[in-house]
Amino acid sequence: MNLEQRIYDIYEKSVDQCSDRELYLALLKIVQEEGEKRQWEEGKKKIYYLSAEFLMGKLLSNNLINLGLYEEVCRVLSKYGKDICEIEELEPEPSLGNGGLGRLAACFLDSMATLGINGDGIGLNYHFGLFKQSFKDHLQSEAPNPWIEPDTWLTKTEVTYPVAFGRLTVYSRMYDIRVTGYQGRTNRLHLFDLETVDEGLVEDGIAFDKEDIKKNLTLFLYPDDSDEEGRRLRIYQQYFMVSSAAQYILDECIRKGSKLYDLPEYAVIQINDTHPSMVIPELVRLLTLRGISFEKAADIVSRTCAYTNHTILAEALEKWPMEYLEEAVPQLVPVIKKLDEQARKAHKDPSVRIIDENGLVHMAHMDIHYGFSVNGVAYLHTEILKKSELKNFYDIYPEKFSNKTNGITFRRWLLHCNPLLTELITSRIGEGYKRDAMELEKLEAYHDKETLRAILDMKKQNKTALKEYLMSTQGTAIDENSIYDIQVKRLHEYKRQQLNALSVIHKYLEIKKGNLPSTPVTVIFGAKAAPAYVIAKDIIHLILCLQELVNNDPQVSPYLKVVMVENYNVTKAEKLIPACDISQQISLASKEASGTGNMKFMLNGAVTLGTMDGANVEIAKLVGRDNIYIFGESSEKVIEHYAKADYVAKEFYKKDEEIREALDFMVGEEMTAIGHKESLKRLYDEILKKDWFMTLLDYRSYEAARERIYRDYEDSYAWAGKMLTNISKAGYFSSDRTISEYNRDIWKV
Repeated sequence: MNLEQRIYDIYEKSVDQCSDRELYLALLKIVQEEGEKRQWEEGKKKIYYLSAEFLMGKLLSNNLINLGLYEEVCRVLSKYGKDICEIEELEPEPSLGNGGLGRLAACFLDSMATLGINGDGIGLNYHFGLFKQSFKDHLQSEAPNPWIEPDTWLTKTEVTYPVAFGRLTVYSRMYDIRVTGYQGRTNRLHLFDLETVDEGLVEDGIAFDKEDIKKNLTLFLYPDDSDEEGRRLRIYQQYFMVSSAAQYILDECIRKGSKLYDLPEYAVIQINDTHPSMVIPELVRLLTLRGISFEKAADIVSRTCAYTNHTILAEALEKWPMEYLEEAVPQLVPVIKKLDEQARKAHKDPSVRIIDENGLVHMAHMDIHYGFSVNGVAYLHTEILKKSELKNFYDIYPEKFSNKTNGITFRRWLLHCNPLLTELITSRIGEGYKRDAMELEKLEAYHDKETLRAILDMKKQNKTALKEYLMSTQGTAIDENSIYDIQVKRLHEYKRQQLNALSVIHKYLEIKKGNLPSTPVTVIFGAKAAPAYVIAKDIIHLILCLQELVNNDPQVSPYLKVVMVENYNVTKAEKLIPACDISQQISLASKEASGTGNMKFMLNGAVTLGTMDGANVEIAKLVGRDNIYIFGESSEKVIEHYAKADYVAKEFYKKDEEIREALDFMVGEEMTAIGHKESLKRLYDEILKKDWFMTLLDYRSYEAARERIYRDYEDSYAWAGKMLTNISKAGYFSSDRTISEYNRDIWKV
């Protein structure tokens, strides 16, 4: 491809005469055209990956890499003094996801296209995403996060569908984003939007009229569900997605020759978590409208749909009151009741009913009864589902259950975001790893001093780049010679950012007493808290107060800094992850299904400090205990504590002076002078009187492991060896491997 000629054909001027904006739009157009050439059908069977979230990240560079155009584009731009990084800054990040669930879905689409699998994603075209996070008065503030521009990756299609609710009918419109695979095909992400959506409905912050369904359905991801209107709106939103999806899937299969009785030969519908679960009764309903008996329709659907479980937290498995469904989607109610009736006849155990005695509809139960596959997303997670959380279902359907350990699109998280490491790896083992991540294992042969020195130099440069980025974007000064100790992920009590914060308080107090660390430490957080999740927002408040206290204390700040990154997203992750020394993965054992941030950090040479939870278990097995720092109670012991209800936070507070000192400091004079006393006291009481995720149980073990990892960092060559081993073992966590396992065991395309 002659890039200079293509740009000239578009603008009738040379590259150096174009603005960065013009170059961005030209590259967008070129990528769209080149991606279109790689779109083809392959066989009659297709995967439809249904998900409420697709956290795509910026698409320009990733698409250029996948299409094999990245190096040429960089070369041509450089020739005229232009920089692809500056051009990419003009690209808005699609506001289509929140955390790991959505990022995983994006990785899976990339890998399906890379592996040549005929598969598309289906979701919603949120105009404002979750929200844009800012910090005011040491509190999280939420605002709309618009991303749709006149020139965008979205392509408007002619596909529209009526979606009937109890009191009105709306019309959906399908938009497509092309998904390019690495040296592979181009698939699609189908995003349904509301024809009558009204962005002007949003008034103050992210508040809007939650009852004006005709205008609000695709404004935000996960509308605030702290009130009844918000909870009902989520049902409307979910049904809008699955009704549009089901109509589209049936139409496409019929076009390809399906008689609908043979639907499982044409389609596999992967239900990503419980948000799309209503696709099951909706498909049954649509099939019966086409003359198929209820029993046969239920059988067809149960051989078409598969379910991915993403959580061990019972409260995260959606349960909707029947009265909400009767109002929003009355046409589904008789279908769900009949599905429940069938399940009750086959299985007498009340715990596996779809509709429980309180009139709550259990979405996960419906997925398991009327899907042909149920998979967990890490070995430990799947074992807990089988032995504990979903044991009653496993006893009935053992053949349905399998594990598919999550993976990441390593090309984005290495080639794109860490070119220095990419160049270093390529110089040692060639380019084969770009296609087959398992080839990273060849790096284990390079524990020589020259390579270790090169790894340390690479990390230092990335740390300097992050330092400059944080200064330019939020005016935060950090020291590239300090240890970058990072915890970035969704804010939730089970992920235990509060444990990290308590440890930071202890570190602060130790420095005030004159116990100075050998190497300065920069503790970096990044997280959004759901607007209605009060304690999560209190934890953010605590961290922001610590940031002010620590960074403005001349006695402490040369040795310790605290940074809360504002509006953490994929773009910021791409800056943070290559620079990280220590990756904090400190969820309470048995609570994190998998995690994928742990894999991205590992791939970029960070060393994990974590519990034996989620995919940390597999990371530990791969890298060996010398190259990961594990602390805390085992998942078995934690589950036992819950069963016996014998964990009492106050007992740890009473008997441990260090815990008492750190916790009391949270509500002491220094902190309340900076922050809001009510917020700090509420969090203090939550930890002291409840502590549902056992922060204090693991505090001492965490502190010991953290001090050990800081000490070991001092031996730079030994540390570089740990980095190298982590990188070399990260190939297993490629989403290409995960998707090939889905295809081998579940989809069979």
